[in-house]
Amino acid sequence: MSRRYLFTSESVTEGHPDKICDQISDTIVDALLSEDHHSRIAAEVVVNTGLVLITGEISTQAHVNYVDLARQKIAEIGYVNAENGFSANSCSVLVALDEQSPDIAQGVTAAQEQREELSEDELDQIGAGDQGIMFGFACNETPELMPMPISLAHRMSRRLAAVRKTGELAYLRPDGKTQVSVIYEDGQPIGIDTILISTQHTETIGEITEGSAVQNKIKTDLWEAVVQPVFGDLSVKPDQNTRFLVNPTGKFVIGGPQGDSGLTGRKIIVDTYGGYSRHGGGAFSGKDPTKVDRSASYACRYVAKNIVAAGLADKCEVQVSYAIGVAKPVSIFIETFGTGKVSEEKLLTLVKEYFEFRPAGIIQTLNMRRLPSERGGRFYQDVAAYGHFGRNDLDLPWEKTDKATLLKEQSLSGTLA
Repeated sequence: MSRRYLFTSESVTEGHPDKICDQISDTIVDALLSEDHHSRIAAEVVVNTGLVLITGEISTQAHVNYVDLARQKIAEIGYVNAENGFSANSCSVLVALDEQSPDIAQGVTAAQEQREELSEDELDQIGAGDQGIMFGFACNETPELMPMPISLAHRMSRRLAAVRKTGELAYLRPDGKTQVSVIYEDGQPIGIDTILISTQHTETIGEITEGSAVQNKIKTDLWEAVVQPVFGDLSVKPDQNTRFLVNPTGKFVIGGPQGDSGLTGRKIIVDTYGGYSRHGGGAFSGKDPTKVDRSASYACRYVAKNIVAAGLADKCEVQVSYAIGVAKPVSIFIETFGTGKVSEEKLLTLVKEYFEFRPAGIIQTLNMRRLPSERGGRFYQDVAAYGHFGRNDLDLPWEKTDKATLLKEQSLSGTLA
């Protein structure tokens, strides 16, 4: 029986208060790992009108100016005018940081496998930085192997920031949100039901000052400059039945930290798969790679994407779980939602054979400690807005499909159960 339904995902721009916090947190991660690859970082940021608070636990040999890092990132995002209620040069920046708990540190520095002399493998040197569950997902709905709703929402958010920064739509301000409702039939996207954009803007738009005229001008501009360009490589596009909503309250002048407070790690669904796949609950930003909330989620995406890229499933979700201080995962689970071309048991055998899930192995495979210094002190901050996955605009190691051919060949070898 045919089933037709809608699925909706949202994204936010880099000027959203929560995303400001994520980006400052990951700017700190970049700076510390660039100087000291073994830094232990759990950086949390809070923003409100005229205020930035940097807190958390950090153990490092690096020496950085946290206040300058925060101001530079805020200016880069676009908050440079105090009249907007938040500005890089005029906001107060408070720093309240502690060192990592020694109880946690001992389990990360030496995993249970080595403390109890159960292993001499160098990849058993690092224990998981916490217990927990992590998920990764991929599907063949878009070229980047991401669910279409979140992919479109991110594309529009990135485009919204781009036309602001280039001056194409100079009346836009940094804060904004996008949302897309995709029509599915029998599990496949077939159309676009609703597109929603809420974007901060100046009080007047050039010579236009009246409310309805302002609204119409913004709506027309956004359709032409933001919406239409993001559908170029997709077969599914808006049509005459697609609803387009812009700033439904009527206007959006007060925004950013003046309009709402922000906090690191409060946009975890935006950061991942838009709710299309399950989520373990842990945030990514502000954490060094020994924190499996981050590194294992990246590893799970790497595995799932290679399975889909190999043509072994149309959809694939990978779950992994850990105990704090233990290197080897407690469990690994693979689900293909009935789309697998080989059994999930066979996929699990392949994954255990060709992918690494111990924290030290993930860090080594994905080069997670050294990437900031290798890329000029800037890496994690770039994924802190517009999603950590499906980023074809960035060269991310967990987005590579370099094991897809191997998986396909081995799946056909007949040597696996």
